[in-house]
Amino acid sequence: MSIEISTSDHPLRNVRSNLVQSIRAFHVEELQNAATQLGHHFLYANLSQAQSRQDVIDMLCQQFMVTPAPSTKNFDAVYGSITDPLHKSGPQPGFIVVVEQIPTSARFDKELRELLLDVFRDAADYWADRKVAFRCFYSFSVARAAQPGEAYRQIAASVGNEAQEEVEEEKMPTDKIVDVSPLALRMSSPFNASYWLAAVNDSDSLATA
Repeated sequence: MSIEISTSDHPLRNVRSNLVQSIRAFHVEELQNAATQLGHHFLYANLSQAQSRQDVIDMLCQQFMVTPAPSTKNFDAVYGSITDPLHKSGPQPGFIVVVEQIPTSARFDKELRELLLDVFRDAADYWADRKVAFRCFYSFSVARAAQPGEAYRQIAASVGNEAQEEVEEEKMPTDKIVDVSPLALRMSSPFNASYWLAAVNDSDSLATA
């Protein structure tokens, strides 16, 4: 576990210095301010336009402003770009990484999402071994469902008892998710069962009106 010297009070003071977790209650601006306050690198990527593995790799490298290996088609390019070359370039102060709107589509399924998160988990371990803080926060995108009322019911049923899990997004039925803005996802947890059930009732009321 890396040891971080605290210079002052900051929003991440109670968050482990090397980890990968859902963005949950944090806001991007808050995390960016924390990076500035701590003197850490701030890496941000929004993958809302990505559909495939290659899209994700290209957009991450582009938005992180790092250079991947030529014509690479695997996640090693992302891991390699945020670990060894940076370490060899000189002492690093720490990293706060935000990856928003990771795709939840047939072309980027749960297995690929987990592989992507493993890249950042491995990077967190890499920097922990070098006593450098590396915190990564992420969120998933949501797609429009063909039958909103049923989608809400299935999500509410699947998450009613799972709010305490640290990384619950993987449990979402990604082929039946409703359209919610990134701001709404940060302001209201998608795993708040009462939120979804209320939405179900509103949807049914409109359908029978």
